[in-house]
Amino acid sequence: MIWQTRDSKIVYENRWISVREDQVTGPGGDGIYGVVTLRHPAVFVVALDASDRVCLVTLDRYTTGRSIEVPAGGTDGEDPIIAAQREFVEETGLHADEWTLLGEMTALNGVTVAPEFVFLARGIRAHASRTHGQTEEGIQDVSWVPFPEVVEMIADGRIRDGETIAALTYAAIHLGRLR
Repeated sequence: MIWQTRDSKIVYENRWISVREDQVTGPGGDGIYGVVTLRHPAVFVVALDASDRVCLVTLDRYTTGRSIEVPAGGTDGEDPIIAAQREFVEETGLHADEWTLLGEMTALNGVTVAPEFVFLARGIRAHASRTHGQTEEGIQDVSWVPFPEVVEMIADGRIRDGETIAALTYAAIHLGRLR
């Protein structure tokens, strides 16, 4: 084994994450490694409407400022598909009739334990009981952008969120857009 953990202690935790400090021996010798662990997996929703447009939310992230992303959030302990459906309604005020699990990924796997699930949502319609815009998440806008323009937005840097880029890549592979 390349890595050995000699000691480990939790140095911070809240209801979303824990941070531990590990004393390790690795390829470069002895050292300290910080690891952030999500308490619950995250979900990402690539929603496509009948006109092949992708649903994007614009929000203000505490850490990075303005960000354009696909709807996403934490599972809060429930099944990932249930969480994806809930997050989609909460962030957009919309519902999807068709859900497909596109794959699983991990975020920042050099410093985190952060499992994530990516879903494709289709058959989009308004949800009767909710309007979009979770105030606590700072969602400023929900927009529908043609898939080719979303790719341009990644290329020119308007979409910078790595998890959104990865989720859109999963969707592009599933839809045969990368062949």
